[in-house]
Parts: sequence; C-alpha cells; structure tokens
Amino acid sequence: MAKTYSIPTYFILISFLINLISSLTLTWADVLPHQLHTLTIATRLRVDLDATAKAARDFGKLVQQTPAAVLYPSSIEDIVSLVKFSYNQPSPFTIAARGRGHSLGGQAMAPNGVVVDMTSLKNSGAGIGIKVTKNPVSGSYADVGGHQLWIDVLQATLEHGLAPVSWTDYLYLTVGGTLSNAGGSGQTFRHGPQISNVHEMDIITGKGELVTCSKETNSDLFYAVLGGLGQFGIITRARIPLEPAPKRVKWVRMLYDDFSTFSEDQEHLISINGLDYLEGSLITKQSPPNNWRSSFFSKSQYPIISSLLTKNGIIYSIEVVKYYDDLTSHTVDEELQELFKGLRFLPGLVFTKDVTLVDFLDRVHNGELQLQAKGLWDVPHPWLNLFVPKSRISDFNSGVFRDIILKTNQTVGPLLVYPMIRNKWDNGMSAAIPDEDIFYSIGLLHSSGADDWEPLENQNKEILKFCDKAGIKIKQYLPRYTTKADWMNHFGPKWKIFEDRKAQFDPKNILSPGQRIFNSI
Repeated sequence: MAKTYSIPTYFILISFLINLISSLTLTWADVLPHQLHTLTIATRLRVDLDATAKAARDFGKLVQQTPAAVLYPSSIEDIVSLVKFSYNQPSPFTIAARGRGHSLGGQAMAPNGVVVDMTSLKNSGAGIGIKVTKNPVSGSYADVGGHQLWIDVLQATLEHGLAPVSWTDYLYLTVGGTLSNAGGSGQTFRHGPQISNVHEMDIITGKGELVTCSKETNSDLFYAVLGGLGQFGIITRARIPLEPAPKRVKWVRMLYDDFSTFSEDQEHLISINGLDYLEGSLITKQSPPNNWRSSFFSKSQYPIISSLLTKNGIIYSIEVVKYYDDLTSHTVDEELQELFKGLRFLPGLVFTKDVTLVDFLDRVHNGELQLQAKGLWDVPHPWLNLFVPKSRISDFNSGVFRDIILKTNQTVGPLLVYPMIRNKWDNGMSAAIPDEDIFYSIGLLHSSGADDWEPLENQNKEILKFCDKAGIKIKQYLPRYTTKADWMNHFGPKWKIFEDRKAQFDPKNILSPGQRIFNSI
C-alpha cells in the first residue's frame, strides 16, 4: 500500500512565493514592448526585484508603485533613445525621471513603466558635469547636469569663489528635481526660488527630442518645465547664474510668544535690504527647538525655552542670516543691530552663531547623518507643504497651529512658516502660487514610525479640509492630488496653458505619470 507524506506548510509557502516572484518578474517585463530589448540600451535596463523595488518607494514612503524596469543610463543619448522609442509605439509606456527620490507621494514613479535613475549618469561619469564660466561682462554661471546634486554644485562653484544665490534647505537633491518643482528656502524672499534663477536648459521632451531652451529660445518649453512637475520634459542641463560667494554667515534666531508680532516682524524684514536669508518656525513640545533641520540652540538655552512652552503652548522663532567676508567682518554686527531696530521679539531672547557658508547651507545634512546613525531617517514622511496668502495667515495660525496641531498633539518634526514675495516669481512659469503680493510658505515636516504614519496623514487631511471650509485659498507645494478637477483648481488660470503645453511637448502622456495629472493610476 502506497504511503502518502504530508508536505510541511512552510515548504508549500516557499514554493508559492518563488513561483509568484518568477511570474511577477515575467509579467513586469512583458509590459514593455519586446523590441525594446533589441536596442543598445537593453543592457542598461533592469527588471530584477532589487532595481524595481527601490524605484517603487520614495522619501515619503506612503505609497508603493512598481515599474516594469529601471534604466541606468550611461549617457543622455540613452534617455533620448528610451523616450523616443516609447513615443513611437502604438501603445507608449510611461517614463519617470528619478533623482534622489525625495518626492512624498509617488511623484517620481512609473507603475508598469520605466523609471530612469538619473544618478546613474553621475555614477558612470557620463552626462554633464559642473562647468563654471566666469564672465565679468554678462555674469558668471555654471552649466550643471540635471542629475547633479546641489551640494556638488556648491562645492564646485566655491572653488572659483562663486556660488548660486537661491537654495533649498537640503542640498542632497538633484538640480533637475528641484527645478521641476520650484526650489525654495530662506533666500527666496530676496532672490526668488531656484526656478527664477536659471538662464538656459537642455530638455528631453516627451517626443524624445533634445531641445535647448531659454527665455529667448524655445521659450514655451523653458517656462513650461520650470515648476512643471516633470510633465513636459527631463532636464539634462541647467545654466545657473553665480555671484561672488561669502565666506561666513551671522546666523541669528529670535523668539516670540505672539503670532501677529512674529508675522509682522517677518514681513518687515523681507521689505528692507540687508538680510540674505529668513525663515520662521514654530517650537512646540512635539517640535523641539533642535531637530534634524538644525541644531542651533545650546543645552543651556533649553530651560528658558521650556518655560515659555509651558506658558504658551507654542513659541515662534525668526531665523535670519547675513553673509559677510573679510572686508565686511568688522561691520556685520553693527549692520545687524541696525536691521533689528524696531523688532518686537521677547527681550533678551536673541541667539547668534557665527559659521562658515558651507556649514550653514549644509546644516540639514548633519541632522540627516545623526538620524541615519540611529535608524530614524529611513521612515515614512507624511509631509504637508502649503503656500498660504498673507491675508489669511492669522486664520491659519488660529485654526491649524493653535487648534488642530495643539489638540491632536501628533506632529513630529520641524514646523516652518515664513513669507515670500510674489514678484520674485516669474508668473509665466508653471509653478502655482497664491494671488497675493506676499504669501507664506508652510512646511509641516512630519516623521513617523513604519506603522503609525496614518494619524499624521489624517491630520494633514483635516488641515486641508479646514482651509477649504474657511475659504483659505492655499496652494499645495509638492502637491498630491488624484483628480483632474483638483489639478485644474490648483493651476487655476494657468490650467489651459499647462494643458496646451502638455499636448505640445508630451502629447502621448508619457512623462511623470506618478503626478496623476494626465495619467490615472
């Protein structure tokens, strides 16, 4: 009589998983046209799980969307070849350029399409590097590959005594990535966002054409791409204007216990000449004075801050910087005192540091390294970034900062709030901002554990719902809309131009499907 043997459950499970993984790999590969494997770029396309899993997640870690393949280009021509091939197919596949993957909700993903790993150009030594040109007549500039990191741009230009003037708080982002959004920080009130500081670009359109554009040449493409969320082309080169770089900075923080005074002093400071950087922030028990964004305060200053928090629940901080060099080192303190006249910060609560330009601009990376060492950086980041009109910032403070955030007591991370000036932004570019002369940049930079990010996302939804109900005409920065109606509302009067430019430069909706503007996912 034949015997029957039971198979352990875990053997069945392992066999099932192996078969599933194999079938999924084949399915993903089969999504792409077979002819793609006959191109010279085929050897640089990967469909293995290591490659596709990495491209399926981003900094936000809130969504997962797996591509069919990842291209690791060895040249700009590789990307041109990929886009052109897709464009010429009866059923084109989607393509997304990925730099550092610092998006929050899948914006740099291409489900069942191809993700282009732009950093591969740097790793292979191909593509455009960083070339500095000094011109005393027309001005100095740097030609920079779209895949280059801003920290590398800073270091390369400083070797020539020069530097760009507009930055993001975090420098380990690609040039193409920030220019596709806007690129803002504490310098924006003075110099405008990074998209207002570009002379020229090379772009691969959704048709697979490599086009040089500027305000004078192919201007429609130039204006479309800047702040265009990757919808019109892939940035492979940008010409960034440079100015003489300072050597050091005076870095000052002032504390407030009243929001109106805090916001009015910020608005006054951006209206006068003299400062090179300004950002405001909130300090709460859940958003302490020192965090990964900067460790400014010493431990000896904590008791007084803690006492203020106990009394007020929230205190506000204005953070300003003034650059200086050897020629102005003996006058910089006096100039700051003159700039601070009439400000209404809490008496005696002004704190100053003197650091190098690089130490200041690269301050966030130091916090990142500390969190990485503790295993606390590679976690979900349910961030919410907004632009709020000046006329409603007091209502936003009352309804969001002092109501939703204090009551829910869930915020973990820096809370930024600082003004920008509309006329420093070029309205012809794609980026959408409020229709007021002054508006505030709000950054709720949450971090969470792997399994407890949903309460923070729910808090974000509550904030957006409050703004909608209160009639506060916000604009999302790094937006995560899912319907065409929301996108139309986001771009407002710019929508028709945005839509027409999409039809002109990416008529088959190949690029950046993760934004969900013209692609349903």
